[in-house]
Amino acid sequence: MWLNFPVMSVLELTDKQVLSLVRQLPTKSKRTALLALAQEAQVRRDERLRAGEAQLRRVAKKRGLDWSRLSEDKREALANQLMHED
Repeated sequence: MWLNFPVMSVLELTDKQVLSLVRQLPTKSKRTALLALAQEAQVRRDERLRAGEAQLRRVAKKRGLDWSRLSEDKREALANQLMHED
């Protein structure tokens, strides 16, 4: 123990080893693991979407536009314009 905390070892596994271990789990545990991974992926997607929208709002504001008032078509046009700028 270090400063009254148990020391945890770090086990490094390859992706193949992790998959092999997951495949050995009972069906219910596999489902639990899959759901946990899916939830984590959803959180990351949501974070990226919020960051992307915030960035689009800033760019729109710099161009004198109010993102909240833009129609879906205008938003899409602005995003396309940004993707094709040099």
